[in-house]
Amino acid sequence: MSRRTLTRSGIALAGATAAIVALAGCATEETAADDTTEAASTAISAERCAENEAAGGITFLTGYQYQASASILDVVAAEELGYFEDLCLDVEIQPGTGDTGTNTQLVASDQVQFTSVSQQNLLQAYDTGIELVGISSYSNVGLEILMTMPDIEELSDLDGTILGHKGGLPPAVQAMLDESGADVDSMQQVVVGYDPSILPRGQVDSLTGFISNEPNLLAAAGEDVTVWRPYDYGVPSSLGAFAANPEFAAEHPTVVEDFLRAVFHAFEYCEDNAEECVGYTAELSGEGYDVDHNVNIWNTESAIVRDAQPEGTNLGAIDTDNVVAIVDMLNDYSLLANDLPEDVALGLFDTSFVDAIFADGELVWPAP
Repeated sequence: MSRRTLTRSGIALAGATAAIVALAGCATEETAADDTTEAASTAISAERCAENEAAGGITFLTGYQYQASASILDVVAAEELGYFEDLCLDVEIQPGTGDTGTNTQLVASDQVQFTSVSQQNLLQAYDTGIELVGISSYSNVGLEILMTMPDIEELSDLDGTILGHKGGLPPAVQAMLDESGADVDSMQQVVVGYDPSILPRGQVDSLTGFISNEPNLLAAAGEDVTVWRPYDYGVPSSLGAFAANPEFAAEHPTVVEDFLRAVFHAFEYCEDNAEECVGYTAELSGEGYDVDHNVNIWNTESAIVRDAQPEGTNLGAIDTDNVVAIVDMLNDYSLLANDLPEDVALGLFDTSFVDAIFADGELVWPAP
């Protein structure tokens, strides 16, 4: 379980109290108070610390268990490395089940303050009456992909073949197939399980999956497959996006800023220390956690984030053009009950939180 940590001001107060006892008669009450204030301000100002502490305990719900994905591993690492404590944040991390609907409902009702959810899923949640505010996104490259064996040279080669998915063809994959000129209607779509070896065994001709999961599993098994990314066909998506409860974010903007600040700081740390960071999620998950596979998940996703990050943009910055492209895709493919106007969609995302924690392209650590 994720540990709750004593805030920096609490630690400073305890240390100052001990010093007063040990040096009784040598220090005045005024000096002790000054020492306490100075210790409490070593990471952030006493005023900002008080603002963050006023929010009380906050909860982050992961997208799926303690998988070492971007927007999960970095949050766990921020807790374990003490970055939340440094910013006077009391964060509890809870594992999600992968049910996006449940996650968005818990955030909208303020039972949970933060979660990782794709921009597409945030827009779809709004369509059902569930409102969140998107506060950041690591990348426009989505996780959903299509895999084939190397003999498939163009996606149109899949016309008339068998396509396997987990219960529904992901919209981004469908859009990619359409953009490539493939005839989706000619393909026999079948629901399959979670064993990607059905592709090299020839039980399907193509298989949907997630870019950091099935391709790595197949590579570890010595299988060579081709990965087709919707992003390469101009299909919009997102990776590692965070959302918050709108009312909470409006009431506690420094908490939102510093939550992202600590997480991004941990992201940068874990880029160079993947094994250590995955060790934190492994400890939380317990027996049976595949450490090697999760290291591959993290390395794959963090590399995608950096490789696809537009020059001159900040880590985690929301690309409003991408939001517009996603809502247009959702409307075009009738994936919403009601058409969502672009301006309404943009109003569900707040770019100010990421903007506030960078200066000249560098993450400001600690907070001002």
